[in-house]
Amino acid sequence: MKKEHLLSISGILAIVAPFLCCFGLPLLAVLIGGSAATAATAFAEQYAPIFWLVGAMAIGWGAWRFWKKRNQKADGIVLQSLLTCPKCGFQKMETMPTNACQFFYQCEQCNTMLKPKPGDCCVYCSYGSVKCPPIQAGENCC
Repeated sequence: MKKEHLLSISGILAIVAPFLCCFGLPLLAVLIGGSAATAATAFAEQYAPIFWLVGAMAIGWGAWRFWKKRNQKADGIVLQSLLTCPKCGFQKMETMPTNACQFFYQCEQCNTMLKPKPGDCCVYCSYGSVKCPPIQAGENCC
């Protein structure tokens, strides 16, 4: 699951959590008894402002990351890279994936299996004319 989705879900859950005492109290009272339900409700009400704050922060952080990634894609991230085989020199223009790293690539001419050089995250960073999209965006690669 992407970080933005996880942040959004956790934010929504943190905002909804204080309301669970209102809806869950009757069910809780039936299941565990009235005094335990009252204690759980008092606990939830005591920390409701914290739930609201954490929820708002998580939703804001997720929205900011989504907006940032959306704008970076529009800011000229190049998806085409010319891969060059180090063994035979064969070159081919390839479209880089945006949702995963490519750790292996087989040369069409000599069938050599290309792997990233030490310190590089993928074959495009090692043998391509353009670094992979996460590196172009200034993020960590896979």
